Amino acid sequence: MKEEKKLRSRDWFGRKDKDGIIYRSWLKNEGMPADMFDGRPVIGICNTFSELTPCNAHFRDLVEMVKRGVLQAGGFPLEFPIMSLGETLLKPTAMLFRNLASMDAEESIRGNPIDGVVLLTGCDKTTPSTVMGASSVGLPTIVVPGGPMLNGRYKGQTIGSGTHVWKFDEDMKTGKMTQEECEFAESCMSRSIGHCMTMGTASTMACMVESLGLTLPGAAAIPAADSRKKVLAQLSGRRIVEMVKEDLTIYKVLTREAFENAIKVNAAVGGSSNFIIHLLAIAGRIGVELKLEDFDGLGSKIPLLVNLMPSGKFLMEDFFYAGGLPVVLNELKDHLHKNVVTVTGKNHHDNIKGKTDCYNPEVIAPFDTPLITEAGCVVVKGNLALNGAVMKPSAATPALMKHKGRAVVFENIEDYHARIDTPDLDIDENSVMVLKYVGPVGYPGMPEVGNMALPKKILEKGIKDMVRISDGRMSGTAYGTVVLHVSPESAVGGNLALVQNGDMIELDVEQRKLHLHVSDDELEKRRTKWTAPKARADRGYVSMYVKHVMGADKGADLDFLKGSSGSVVTRDSH
Repeated sequence: MKEEKKLRSRDWFGRKDKDGIIYRSWLKNEGMPADMFDGRPVIGICNTFSELTPCNAHFRDLVEMVKRGVLQAGGFPLEFPIMSLGETLLKPTAMLFRNLASMDAEESIRGNPIDGVVLLTGCDKTTPSTVMGASSVGLPTIVVPGGPMLNGRYKGQTIGSGTHVWKFDEDMKTGKMTQEECEFAESCMSRSIGHCMTMGTASTMACMVESLGLTLPGAAAIPAADSRKKVLAQLSGRRIVEMVKEDLTIYKVLTREAFENAIKVNAAVGGSSNFIIHLLAIAGRIGVELKLEDFDGLGSKIPLLVNLMPSGKFLMEDFFYAGGLPVVLNELKDHLHKNVVTVTGKNHHDNIKGKTDCYNPEVIAPFDTPLITEAGCVVVKGNLALNGAVMKPSAATPALMKHKGRAVVFENIEDYHARIDTPDLDIDENSVMVLKYVGPVGYPGMPEVGNMALPKKILEKGIKDMVRISDGRMSGTAYGTVVLHVSPESAVGGNLALVQNGDMIELDVEQRKLHLHVSDDELEKRRTKWTAPKARADRGYVSMYVKHVMGADKGADLDFLKGSSGSVVTRDSH
């Protein structure tokens, strides 16, 4: 008979000495009966609730469902908070603090008497940060995505969070919408609990963890307001107790094959380009060798199957009613690795049996008749992006995928805001907009400003898209022919820093080319005159971040966080 593995929590609660008294006694002031310390699995519930993170504000209720499931399965649930990252409110960008939140999650999990962990995630960075932290510890881990909002409805039309923000902004600039109408539309867009209901980064992250095998089947698409989300949370609480008993750790789930599956699924759902930077960071923590080129090589030829904004017209609520991610996994079955274990202890193929019917082919297209035949993110390279840059063809304008135009350069985000709508800005629809110093080091934190709003004078001509290039990111809810994540970034001396107004830039997506038509000699002359920008912080976390953050092509994690430290803590606190 196989010997049962000793629970990690017994090093706290199983002690018969002074330290054991301390570890048990103070928890008893919360009303814990003595039999809670009898050797049952202790489940930590990592709660990213915050009223400053509107997408996760319903987690006070959701966590109770997880606890109920843990108790039903004979576990001991203990909820703990970590820093919560609200995309809509946190300045200068939530991405700046993703790595900090991952450190919070990692040390909270490792330093406490936890045998398994449930990650409550929702808003964009709360998913990758918690998974990164959990990956560096290695305990049994399951994710409960908080769920998308219900569809927005405005004047009889379906509207999507984020995606329609950009449209409303354009409409106000051109006089098609009043301020009063916009404020009314705000309420119509965000009308229930949950995160963005477009295939933005939050929904992409939910699909990412389901495709990686870190959630129960069907978890990604259930709306936050649907009672079935509470059921899923409760079942996840039950399952994590079983995972502890089976010793099904996150290391066993997050294999190279699981990452390859996730890349292909992301292409099929039209997921956010932010998926790339987060998956690279997770891979770096778990020890899986993953490169920027893998996203192009594995995903770019996968067809777009899911018709959701910003690449399509529907929203996550519709995706759920159509069958959700299990339908997509079934359509991709011949292209996915089948021998990949998930948190159920089974593979995706077994998980989705009986759950593969598509109830709306307009929302989820069959593999043989996709919305777009090749839809995954692509990686372009050249002298303007020696380490690569990314773009999302499914959200771009086909006619601009091969384009050559003169650069209109904005030296920083302040320069952009100051000049973008000035009548004398020397720009036309054939120009290429270039924004510098918005990368991990330059901003700092690599914000979602890459999808620069077009100049008012261009919008008034009826033009809706132009080629835009930066070392920043864009919201997963955004759209346009936008080249992102240029690496090396301008702040560390990448050639993007040397671009001048009037330089010719060539983008050829089919050839994976991004070329600045300036000679090497001229670039070297410019480099001798270039000086790195002054650091925007000289103390605290931000200073540490700037000194240690890796490039976008490496996932923008901190260099000293790559890898894992495991779950062992050898010294006591008293």
